Amino acid sequence: MGGFFGTISVDDCVNDLFYGTDYNSHLGTKRAGMATFDPDKGFSRSIHSLERDYFRSKFEDELDQFHGCQGIGVISDTDPQPIIVNSHLGRFAVVTVAKINNQREIAEKLLAKRMHFSEMSANKINQTELVALLINMGNSFVDGINRVFNEVDGSCSMLILTENGIIAARDRYGRTPIVIGKKEGAYAASSESSSFPNLDYQPCHDLGPGEIVKIQSDGLTVLQEASGTEHICSFLWVYYGFPTSDYNSINVEDVRERNGFFMGQEDDTEADIVCGVPDSGVGMALGYAQGKGIPYKRAVLKYTPTWPRSFTPGDQSRRKLVAKMKLIPNRAILSGRRVVFCDDSIVRGTQLRDNVRTFFDYGATEVHARISCPPLVYGCPFVNFTSSKSDLELITRRIIQDFEGAPDVNLEKYATTDSPEYKRMVDEIARRLGITTLKFNKIENLIRAIGLPKCNICTHCFDGSGCPSCRK
Repeated sequence: MGGFFGTISVDDCVNDLFYGTDYNSHLGTKRAGMATFDPDKGFSRSIHSLERDYFRSKFEDELDQFHGCQGIGVISDTDPQPIIVNSHLGRFAVVTVAKINNQREIAEKLLAKRMHFSEMSANKINQTELVALLINMGNSFVDGINRVFNEVDGSCSMLILTENGIIAARDRYGRTPIVIGKKEGAYAASSESSSFPNLDYQPCHDLGPGEIVKIQSDGLTVLQEASGTEHICSFLWVYYGFPTSDYNSINVEDVRERNGFFMGQEDDTEADIVCGVPDSGVGMALGYAQGKGIPYKRAVLKYTPTWPRSFTPGDQSRRKLVAKMKLIPNRAILSGRRVVFCDDSIVRGTQLRDNVRTFFDYGATEVHARISCPPLVYGCPFVNFTSSKSDLELITRRIIQDFEGAPDVNLEKYATTDSPEYKRMVDEIARRLGITTLKFNKIENLIRAIGLPKCNICTHCFDGSGCPSCRK
């Protein structure tokens, strides 16, 4: 997915920029970049790969090369960024959190107008450069940003570092968040409010869908009001968000605990203990323990010194090995017990299958899986919430293909809670993964836990909701 952070201050901003960007590291695993602007020294930029290392170790030794009171940083799961542009709008740098499904079509239009692309990576279009070119076609930054909103099939939120302030623009349907924070003499914009507390910023404004604002060291100016149509990604609360982050003033950990509480209240399965698969399953497990009335135990822990959450190799076989190496089961807790373990989701199912096998190997008599979201039946066209290249990487689609002879038959029935097709699919997932019982959260309970109207939350990956016109 990715995340960004930008700040502007009356004093040097480099330390805030460095640590604020780092606090978005759980959102992406591929690349990171920072750019600053100083009236005397101009723009400074650096971009690094994160696939074999971490943000701090890549940028810490370079901090002295950055100068100025304003800057932007990004953790990217897509392309190298920031992009720096010199145009009729002035000099600016831009970072994006985006999924652009129609990159090729937009690029062909721009090439036909004799524009060119210079930031090619592995012979692929750099989608942030694509966004920069569309912005540059506008008569103003607001006009250019709206060109992006109108052209992009998918989603795009962005920060633009200009010579006299930072412009923040949230995706026109608000699929990804931007929160503004302030402290004396400084403002900041971030994908995650969890980047603010240790830097002494106080959240002061959540951008609405399509809203565009400009921040300067002494205040915030709204350049375009929110559109009023929001489809924020529900998976932010399920998985991506850091537990202390708030979106629309709704806390991630609170939602996860409510999810678990609702499931625990409704679950009649007999069990001795409940545990959460670190990190994003822990909050759910705490809520489940309360709702069910059974003890929460740390039956599996993550080895944090060398395996932080953000480290996810691109190679599938290496991902599988890392997933195993970073989680250590506790035989003393598991042995002889009926265990409920809570996890955020099931995508391919490979990691969960290995976890189940390990629990049994360490003496669990029963292993019950409780998942905090409904089954992932549809691929996401709006944000990059998994590294899946095909819907057939989803275990649900492979099972549907086995049942129906094709992976896209009767999807609505399989996505409907407690339908015969749904029950058959869930039973087959449990059988293939070796689970004693498997239950997914109901979409109604997920919406209830988040606390926003269903029409303001994107649940496309669970129920296929949303129409082609909503993809722009």
